Order: sequence, then structure tokens, then C-alpha cells
Amino acid sequence: MPSGAPLRSVVMEPELHPDLKPLEFLLGTWEGAGVGDYPTIDAFNFGQEISFTHNGKPFLIYSSRTWLIEEDGSLGRPLGTETGYWRPQPGNQVEVTLAHPTGIVEIYVGNVAFHRVELQTDVVARTSSAKEVTAGRRLYGLMPEKDGKRDLGWVYEMAAMGQPLQAHLSAQLKKID
Repeated sequence: MPSGAPLRSVVMEPELHPDLKPLEFLLGTWEGAGVGDYPTIDAFNFGQEISFTHNGKPFLIYSSRTWLIEEDGSLGRPLGTETGYWRPQPGNQVEVTLAHPTGIVEIYVGNVAFHRVELQTDVVARTSSAKEVTAGRRLYGLMPEKDGKRDLGWVYEMAAMGQPLQAHLSAQLKKID
């Protein structure tokens, strides 16, 4: 590396690992809005940014940030955030690890078919100060083409706070890069 040159200027975009081909449709940054509801909270609207990147290794690097959308449509306080890794497995299977700053760690397993990923929790672990979350189910998929582009839709079902598995969050996101 040339002396004084920033590392970013010499790092090239890595080649996509062949194992990631089934998940390639997720790559990029996605933004949009969604709705949330659960028996233990009031319904709300949120804005979201999701990022799927890679570094040439056989996994995707994932991050998600959300903000409350106020009644006037402006962005409000930050809500949930999560980071993790999506690891494709043989037979169009996938393993996903997610960590939340609220003290919850989830491991999901599922499958990839066309431009759709279905996941369910295999393990949920939490610290003693985290809220009780016992299970989750997620679906991510490209929506039908509109104006030459396809949005990413996703839904999240959760079992928490003594409640059975049920709808909690859903969003529709547009690819911004």
C-alpha cells in the first residue's frame, strides 16, 4: 500500500463468492416504510434502511435500522437495529445470525427459492435484562416488477412477552444502490 494512501482507495470490490448466487438479489441498500403492531404495544409506522453487503467470503453482511414515523410523516426517534450474517448452505438452505443491542441474539434457518427467503428461529438467546422473545419467523422477497424495478418486501412474526407467534412487522423497501 502506498505510504499515506487511505486503505479504502486501494481496496477493490471483491468478487461475489459462488455460494452467494441464490442470495445475490438481496445485495444493496434498501429503504422504505413499514407498519408494526403487537398485543403488548400500540400500532406504529416506521422507516427502515436495510443493507446487504459482502466481502468475497461465503456470507452476506446484514444491517437494519428503523425509525418511528411521526403522524406528520417526519422521522422520529430511532427504533430497532440489528446486525448479522446470512450464510448459504447446500440445497438452497440458509442460516442467519442476528444480534440486537437490546440483549437478544437469534439464529434462523430456512430456505431460498427464486427471489424469496423463508426463515424461522432455531435458537433465541437473551440476556437477563432483555425482553422475553421466544420465537420468530421472517419472509423476505422481491415483489412484482413495477416501472422496471422490484421492491423488497418482508414480514416478521414474533412470539414474545407470553404471546404466541403472530404478525409484528412488515415493510416495503426500494433499492437505493
